[in-house]
Amino acid sequence: MHVPDGFFTPAVSLSAGVVAAAGVAVALRGARRELDDRTAPMAGLVAAFVFAVQMLNFPVAAGTSGHLLGGALAAILVGPYTAVLCIAVVLLVQGFFFADGGLTALGVNITLMGIVSVLVAWGVFRLITRSARGRGAVVAASFAAALLSVPATALTFTLLFWLGGTAPVSVGTVAAAMGGVHTLIGIGEGLITAVTVSTVLAVRPDLVYGARGLAAPLVLRGPGGEEREAGDAGDAGNAGDTVAVPAQATSRRRLGWFAPAAIALTAVLAGGVSFYASASPDGLERVAEDKGFADRATDHALGDQPLADYGEQGGLPVGVAGLIGAGVTLAVGGGLFAAVRRRTREGVAA
Repeated sequence: MHVPDGFFTPAVSLSAGVVAAAGVAVALRGARRELDDRTAPMAGLVAAFVFAVQMLNFPVAAGTSGHLLGGALAAILVGPYTAVLCIAVVLLVQGFFFADGGLTALGVNITLMGIVSVLVAWGVFRLITRSARGRGAVVAASFAAALLSVPATALTFTLLFWLGGTAPVSVGTVAAAMGGVHTLIGIGEGLITAVTVSTVLAVRPDLVYGARGLAAPLVLRGPGGEEREAGDAGDAGNAGDTVAVPAQATSRRRLGWFAPAAIALTAVLAGGVSFYASASPDGLERVAEDKGFADRATDHALGDQPLADYGEQGGLPVGVAGLIGAGVTLAVGGGLFAAVRRRTREGVAA
């Protein structure tokens, strides 16, 4: 759902830019509470992963494809404030390096994909997990949050188009078309999000921000077989106690093997699987073509650079362009989140 230049009037584009800037500013402050020694490097990996998976358009209907938005996935893995920053980084890299998403529409795209999708997804996720605990509940909530975030984002696009679209199209017609196709895309988004969250929960549950506090309490077992929850009086100094501590607990301050594994998976997706992505137009492109406002899109200001259209402009294989993009996203995102984390430490030390 990368909105190109030309779909919105300058007033709406500017207003959305103000909303996006304010949202990113709030996210920068909020992320200082979310980014710890695990979440900060994890956030850079999440941004790169979202970039890679967004390249993998999947078919949802005849002649129409969809791709991950990523707001729900990022929010559940690294927290809602950090998720807004992750998606903003991805959109900035896509817009300035790959001519994907208009530059004048950057505020619109960040508002839709980075703010609306995250807010809806996190709200749904927390609503479900507030009344249910355990791994199954987290995975189910991840699916529902991701699924609902996509049509919500599509309908917000429709609202903006009603306020300042550049084509005289019935808002009801656009809403029905956008809502319908993006509900199908939402199913794909939900599946990708649920599988990813479930996988991380299986190997490193401490890295899933949304699952913190939802796990069962750690149980201490004494030499006589008696059990009690960790934190009860008398825990300290009992040399005879044995604690069932998961292996992940020893890695709370580092990602360990998880980081190179995540980078390798991202590289495979961006550098290899991207060759097999659907070539059909995505949901927004299909609606724009069917409803007669696709011609309102204008040429991207950076559309002639080598990486534009993921290498097509410069004759690069899409996999090479994908690897470059994932690497740039990891570097930009990793640097941003490390800087925010460092500033937080300095503030605490002061």
